[in-house]
Amino acid sequence: MIYPDNFEDKIGFNEIRLLLKERCLSTLGKEEVDEMSFTTDCNYINSRLEELREFRRIGEEADDFPLDNFFDVRQSITRIRLEGTHLEIDELFDLKRSMETIINIIAFLSRGEEIIHDEVKPAYPALYALADGIATFPELVQRIAQIIDKLGNMRDNASPELLQIRNELSRTEHSISRTLHAILRSAQSDGVVEHDVAPTLRDGRLVIPVAQGLKRKISGIVHDESASGRTVYVEPTEVVEANNRIRELENEERREIIRILRELTKKIRPHTAELLDSYRFLAKIDFIRAKAELAKLFKAFEPEVHSEPFIDWIRAVHPLLQRSLERKGTGIIPLDIQLVPEKRILIISGPNAGGKSVCLKTVGLLQYMLQCGLAIPVADRSRVGIFDNIMIDIGDEQSIENDLSTYSSHLTNMKQMIRQANDSTLILIDEFGTGTEPQIGGAIAESVLRQFWQRQAWAVITTHYQNLKHFAEGHPGVVNGAMLYDRHEMRPLFQLAIGRPGSSFAIEIARKTGLPRAVIDEASEIVGTDYIQSDKYLQDIVRDKRYWEAKRQTIHSREKELERKIQQYEERISQLENSRKEILNRTKEQVQEMFRESNKRIENAIREIREKQAEKEETKRIRQQLTDYESAVITVNEPHSATQTSLDSGLMNPDDFKKELQRIKNRRDRHEQHKQRKAEQHKAAATSRHLTKSTIVPGATVKMKGLDSIGRVEHIDGNQATVIFGSVRTRVQLARLENADTSTVEKQKKQFQAFNYSRETRETIDQHRKHFKSELDVRGERTEEALTQVQYFIDDAILVGVSQVRILHGKGNGILRQMIRQYLSTLSNVRSFHDEHVQFGGSGITIVEL
Repeated sequence: MIYPDNFEDKIGFNEIRLLLKERCLSTLGKEEVDEMSFTTDCNYINSRLEELREFRRIGEEADDFPLDNFFDVRQSITRIRLEGTHLEIDELFDLKRSMETIINIIAFLSRGEEIIHDEVKPAYPALYALADGIATFPELVQRIAQIIDKLGNMRDNASPELLQIRNELSRTEHSISRTLHAILRSAQSDGVVEHDVAPTLRDGRLVIPVAQGLKRKISGIVHDESASGRTVYVEPTEVVEANNRIRELENEERREIIRILRELTKKIRPHTAELLDSYRFLAKIDFIRAKAELAKLFKAFEPEVHSEPFIDWIRAVHPLLQRSLERKGTGIIPLDIQLVPEKRILIISGPNAGGKSVCLKTVGLLQYMLQCGLAIPVADRSRVGIFDNIMIDIGDEQSIENDLSTYSSHLTNMKQMIRQANDSTLILIDEFGTGTEPQIGGAIAESVLRQFWQRQAWAVITTHYQNLKHFAEGHPGVVNGAMLYDRHEMRPLFQLAIGRPGSSFAIEIARKTGLPRAVIDEASEIVGTDYIQSDKYLQDIVRDKRYWEAKRQTIHSREKELERKIQQYEERISQLENSRKEILNRTKEQVQEMFRESNKRIENAIREIREKQAEKEETKRIRQQLTDYESAVITVNEPHSATQTSLDSGLMNPDDFKKELQRIKNRRDRHEQHKQRKAEQHKAAATSRHLTKSTIVPGATVKMKGLDSIGRVEHIDGNQATVIFGSVRTRVQLARLENADTSTVEKQKKQFQAFNYSRETRETIDQHRKHFKSELDVRGERTEEALTQVQYFIDDAILVGVSQVRILHGKGNGILRQMIRQYLSTLSNVRSFHDEHVQFGGSGITIVEL
């Protein structure tokens, strides 16, 4: 329920409707705007917001959504349900184009399907659901295209009879034209007609303009004369019959066209219901698009709507006020507004012109917009619910016709609100209780407020009455709110602070406006110093309360954090102690195992010596093996080793310890293998140097192993040589060079002669490489100029050896993008090209791989 009947006028929603209509593409969407209404169906609202959310996503992700030819032909389709009627050519032309748009929209939504968990799901499910079951009739569209051309004219070959009629009509017209021109040339040579005169058309008949006095000179019928009467239009006798034949042919043509239209209309007539359903779908798409454009204008958001009533908005703004202030070059201050079960009624107080009414209207307008399925300008962390009833009392309701004063009108509204108020009703009252004597007005207002409170209603109420502020302090579920005011600069801040009452600052504002001091002092004496100071003391108490409450919250949070960290540290210490004990136990086991292994090795060595009666060298070898093993064990147990340090610190786990032990045991074997490899490498290097130095000398013609480039040795320094390859001097290890044979030298000379660049050419290439940029911007350029720039750009990129470049051409109608890509597809040096990522420009940028 919405109360009163002019609710939309009071909150400014009619202006929202007007802005929506301006963004519709046709009357289809505008009718949807007119039919938009307040609803309490939570699922319905979420569905409409999801459609809006998806359409805005389409605008960000794709630039080829069909938005052309939104024609409303519903009246024409409805008319042809009567037998004997037919669609006119222009109606068929609009039907064809709009049906093509419907077909393209449904194809777009179907094209966006994706596979999720082996199940095909549409990329835009809410919009796809709208298109489900919509008939498109491609056969009818194709048939219309066969008889109507792209300009909306009936084709000559729409039927054999029409083609024959038009051919004969064309021949007859040409015959008349030849005859008239012959008569005209003869009349001009005789001086009857001026030389600059040409045949013209009067009443559908070709005639010759003749001066009034010479009309007898040409035999024929006078059809008309000019406004001045000096010129008459004569149809020569020779073409009268031909003109009559043209009239007959034109009538035949019209009859044949009507016959064709009726035949085609008969095929359309059985599908009128499905066609009207298709246009309802097109109307919804137009409406959703308009809502998306409005959301972009208001910087609005589509929140998830909950079925229970509440308001928890962050950075909410009044969209119309925001737009008005932006036109003036100023910004709006967002509001944080909260109505939750423990704070169901908000009493807002503060100075006049401080933003109380704006806050109240913001609540009413945004909640109404939301329950009409529109996005609202709030932050994305906001939470929203729905109300069954929204009632408002705002402004001067004085009525001369009904003999109601302003206060009587307010009381009438209060009566209606009390009757309808329940736990899902949102009540908005501006300047509660005003319009009569303050004391009785305040008492009645408090009594009405108690009724709202007892009925568990939700409300935002603005007031100046102190007793209502005190009521909020003493009743759970009712909370004070203040529109903040800078007492030092004496200006409103337009910020809502929930949890504290506001002050009217009447004396301060009167002083700032320049009211005489004597008037202010007398007013202060009349009301009493205590009353004036009480307002100031109340503000100071609230300020101190907020300060100490913030301090208490800070201390409480820090205590919680300290307790959490103490518990965390205790758990870590316990874990470390357990880990240390476990590591020590494992270490003892490992040490015992090593000693058992040592004893076993010693026993085996003694037994081997005794059994083999080994000679001195063999005995020495066996003793050396024992010594090496003993050294490895000592290394593991050295107090300053990395392993022991890790064990003592309790940081190495058992697995790491095993790895370290194994690494130490294998150290000796690896060391021996490394020494052997180094010896072999030194030997090979020495051999290579000997062979290289013996064959390569300064001035020799050489090449690098595995390459064909020929160079000349300038000088040799140790195991490196300075070689000149073409115009490049470089240092190369002698081991990588070998003497070039005669055939390789001759081949290199021929290639050099074929590709011998001059010094100026090389400098030009270097200059291009130094100033080359891998991005070209042709947005706004004409197609020919853009293609020329792309041609030079690709040539430079190939010249300097770049592997990838970017071409910025924008989205627009896609013509420039298409022409550039057609040109790129003809270049053999272009490996591939594709759109840039959506985050960095999407189809407005082409990435070229060279």
